[in-house]
Amino acid sequence: MRGVRRRVRVAGTLLLSCAALAGCGLTSGSPMVDTVRPGSIGQGRPLAGARLTVTSKQFTEQIILGQIMGLAFKAAGADVLDRTSIQGSFGAREAVKTGAADGMYEYTGTAWITHLGNTKPIADPYEQWKAVRDADRANGITWLPAAPLDNTYALAANRANAEKYGLNDLSDVARLVKENPSAGTLCVESEFAARDDGLPGLEKAYGFAFPPGNIRKMDSGIIYTQLAKGSACTLGEVFTTDGRIAELDLKVLADNKDFFPNYNAAPEINTKAFDKHPAIARILDPISRKLTTQTAQKLNAKVDVGGEDPHAVAKQWLIQEGFIKSG
Repeated sequence: MRGVRRRVRVAGTLLLSCAALAGCGLTSGSPMVDTVRPGSIGQGRPLAGARLTVTSKQFTEQIILGQIMGLAFKAAGADVLDRTSIQGSFGAREAVKTGAADGMYEYTGTAWITHLGNTKPIADPYEQWKAVRDADRANGITWLPAAPLDNTYALAANRANAEKYGLNDLSDVARLVKENPSAGTLCVESEFAARDDGLPGLEKAYGFAFPPGNIRKMDSGIIYTQLAKGSACTLGEVFTTDGRIAELDLKVLADNKDFFPNYNAAPEINTKAFDKHPAIARILDPISRKLTTQTAQKLNAKVDVGGEDPHAVAKQWLIQEGFIKSG
């Protein structure tokens, strides 16, 4: 699920099949019935009388972000329909684009590469967001300012191996593989092993290559457990906001040459809905500023490690941060 959540390029026929939205999971949804009040956001209930639909993709972080958006709208006075957890990036995207949903949190790298068809990411996070914002105006989508949260690829190691081999960044990985090839074992998903914005591009950017026999392909969840053990693989592919990073005490290695694209989460809002309810910006902007990579790790861990409900996790965080109040 995570491996394909952002980067799969799908033929135009899939977009056509999703245009009617029935095939994208948008024929159902449930009202948010929470009794919530404005805290630091939503004062004066500027969305009173509005009927807004929120959506998301079908993985933990996306569902949490969709719940955060919906609860914020609810506290500001809107009646909110919850259509989160839509399978695939294109279904949720098309919902916002066509107006079947009013908003979601999307990733700048996903929009720039997957939805807008570019091949070269923009290294500066703000410039990446700005390019997406400007390009998507023609699609009837308004992008609000991005969160610091950056859910991109990374390589990680357990603490013992990172210390043993002096691993702090990806240049250290290149050094290790060149000087001690047998120690340079890597666990990855099949997709990462083949993509230009995955392993092949990383090796090219940093000027090294893992010995083919040292690359072990496996499902994402297994990668994390094997990394923690540190025997089957010294290094592994991870996503930077995954809650298992902190839970398993893994060390994420710095991408010191800025190879991996920026995947900052930002609200994308159907432009007609935004023009009708411009208060959406001042409701969501303070929330987005608080959504850091570390915050996402903690929230994701509550669900993926602790087994908590994403809606409850989102609501608890909004209340703890003072954005909304219960009751």
